[in-house]
Amino acid sequence: MKKYTEMFKLLTDEQRLRVLMLLDRKTLSVCQLMGIIGASQPLISKNLSLLYRGGFLDERRDGKLRFYSIKSDLAEDKAAVLVLLRTLLKSDTRFKEDLQTLAECTAFQKKAGRCDMKTLKEFMELQKMKKKKS
Repeated sequence: MKKYTEMFKLLTDEQRLRVLMLLDRKTLSVCQLMGIIGASQPLISKNLSLLYRGGFLDERRDGKLRFYSIKSDLAEDKAAVLVLLRTLLKSDTRFKEDLQTLAECTAFQKKAGRCDMKTLKEFMELQKMKKKKS
């Protein structure tokens, strides 16, 4: 039972849950997650580290960037939790907003032709201006 208590404790943080669900859609770097969620690098990195140690994520390095994805050999219990979360969150407003921002971030990076911190800072500035207009 302790194993499940620890797993569910890991998922009680909203931002951590947002990170997990975005990674369920696409492999992302720390800076991409910063741009999509609008959180600081230390906070995103902390949440990624916890999810990685919790057995949900794989990590790969590409130069200075670290990319994270859902573990390819995800344990059965964790896979079942992800299925449940997909079902529960499919109509959640915040989750839909995150998916929209993910699409915008991906399009912005394709247009810029690169994935680096400078590009993500530009994207984050555009997101801030967009929110001010709303």
